[in-house]
Amino acid sequence: MSDGPLALRGPAFAFRHDPFAADPDDALIHWPDALVVMRGGIVTALGDHAAERHRHPADMPVHHHPEALIGPGFVDTHVHYPQMEMTGAFGETLLDWLARYTYPTEARFADPGHAARIAALFLRSMLRAGTTTACVYCTVHEHSADALFAEAGRLGLRLVAGKVLMDRNAPPELRDGTDHGIPATQRLIDRWHGRGRLLYAITPRFAPACSDAALEAAGRLWRENPGTFVQTHLCETEAEIAWVKELFPAAPSYLGVYARAGLAGPRAVMGHAVHVTEEDLSALCGTGCGVAHCPSSNLFLGSGLFRLHDVKSAGVRVGLGSDVGAGTGLPALRTLGDAYKVARLRGARLHPAQAFWLATQGGAQALRLEGRIGNLAPGMEADLVVLDPGATPELALRTGGRPDLADTLFALTALGDERAVRATYVAGRLAHDRDASPAR
Repeated sequence: MSDGPLALRGPAFAFRHDPFAADPDDALIHWPDALVVMRGGIVTALGDHAAERHRHPADMPVHHHPEALIGPGFVDTHVHYPQMEMTGAFGETLLDWLARYTYPTEARFADPGHAARIAALFLRSMLRAGTTTACVYCTVHEHSADALFAEAGRLGLRLVAGKVLMDRNAPPELRDGTDHGIPATQRLIDRWHGRGRLLYAITPRFAPACSDAALEAAGRLWRENPGTFVQTHLCETEAEIAWVKELFPAAPSYLGVYARAGLAGPRAVMGHAVHVTEEDLSALCGTGCGVAHCPSSNLFLGSGLFRLHDVKSAGVRVGLGSDVGAGTGLPALRTLGDAYKVARLRGARLHPAQAFWLATQGGAQALRLEGRIGNLAPGMEADLVVLDPGATPELALRTGGRPDLADTLFALTALGDERAVRATYVAGRLAHDRDASPAR
């Protein structure tokens, strides 16, 4: 691969500010004909093509997408790669769904070959969806994380992931006590954290699956490994919250279970947070935790309607999560369509700029990676998506009148899916070309 610059040309967009915090109509920067120059995995230049092109070598390769829309790659802040093969499993609430579908599926990852196969499939599907960074749950098996990290490293992805920790309220073959799970996690941190673009997340599945001793050991591990992440679940359903109260009667709240174990703070990402209280919101903001909004999953399992605007107004960092396999697909565009519907059911509106912020810079903020990913600007890592507003006959009909940028983005969230992802670039390299070959 050449070490020289590579450029993309075409309509492009980026963010000038958080559209939840200021006028969303003014949040988007739009270049009708942009030049995005990438070198060494970094965006080195960005601007209007006519003004920018003469600054670069005449023989610089330029991929021209005149009918497309170039933007930052999507960030998925909550996804379970082992659950891909059970996506769309029928008709259960969360706790029954875990017992009937999730745990039997994850038990198959005792086979390292199976883990490697699903990890490769998951990452290829992620790239087809335009997602360039994800925060991923593996299974309890150490080699499930090895398989994912190895393939992500080969692809050059910015990935946060970890093996699940759970030592109770799960099938025996999926429990790993502190004598096994914690040393295995430390080995994985030593092998993968900070290697290339890979980052490790200490991953207690959720409070009901972890004893006090397991949570405290996970908290110690986080303190002993600065720069690592934490990911877990919080207040997804009312039945789950009631169970947590039974299991942890001395804890002030569900979030308090994690806080007293030392598992709440910057670089901790709490999945769902559907039923958080005002006290929870204050604590989430005060500790610096991020939240993953998983609208498709919450609708599919009937978990509830996330209070997005309230959570953002409280100062909490919020990103988008597909939550596959409770979510019904990896494409951020489909998940954003569900986020819009959840907002409407709560009597709010999700502006297109707010939606795309959630799926890009919002996710980067939740992960404390906003200085590296999630926006399109010189100095940012060159993770980009090229969207096709005419990808399907329905989209072409809807966007053919050349509406403004916000309307095009909204049409993509209402009607788009992975077919609307024309290309995905990872660290300045073409990683998926819809019209040429599968992601490699």
